[in-house]
Amino acid sequence: MFYPGFYFDRTMLLLIPAIIIGIWAQSKVSSTYRKYKNVRTINGYNGADIARMILDGAGLYNVPVLETRGELTDHYDPRSKVIRLSSDIYHGTSIAAAGVAAHECGHAIQHAQSYKPLVLRTSIATAVNFTSQMSIILFMIGLFLGFSGLTTIGIIFFSFAVFYQLITLPVEFNASNRALKILESRSILYGDEVKGAKNVLNAAAMTYVAAALMSISQLIRLIAISNRNND
Repeated sequence: MFYPGFYFDRTMLLLIPAIIIGIWAQSKVSSTYRKYKNVRTINGYNGADIARMILDGAGLYNVPVLETRGELTDHYDPRSKVIRLSSDIYHGTSIAAAGVAAHECGHAIQHAQSYKPLVLRTSIATAVNFTSQMSIILFMIGLFLGFSGLTTIGIIFFSFAVFYQLITLPVEFNASNRALKILESRSILYGDEVKGAKNVLNAAAMTYVAAALMSISQLIRLIAISNRNND
């Protein structure tokens, strides 16, 4: 998502706390992932095996588990109903691989059970992608040409992106909670392994919290700039 800079002014100070939290969150997820990426589980299942076990246990035999490129590019695609795991997770037998694979299965289970926040997020994703891009264009045009109506529309459009970030939080936390319960109840992970997987998923969740805080801070900044130019 693009955030306008325009020029440096005091309103940019509103972004500093969110930027600091964002940097910390990225550092935390990277260090935690690296730590548990190198810790092999007792059972020795790889991520693909774990995902398949969880999906089959939930009756989701028709949801394939595919390998994809990149690092931490793992995701569940609700449109095609497929789980894609990065190579390290797909083939990995680590605590990190188990946690991430189970988390994506959590999303698949959410989808199958029509978990409302996920259904809502999926239904508005395309519209939010459009409005988030148009919001900056409309805001800038309205700001520089003095059309307060356009800046207001830009702010409203940007607020949709903020809402999307907020609705993402319960989706991600719920998927992690589901994952951890399944990993423990089905004895895929044991004791401290479960704690390790929880650390990985909690660190990843903080990146979503940081993204939400950044969006909220940017929205406040846009409102501040608009109000200042209307005075």
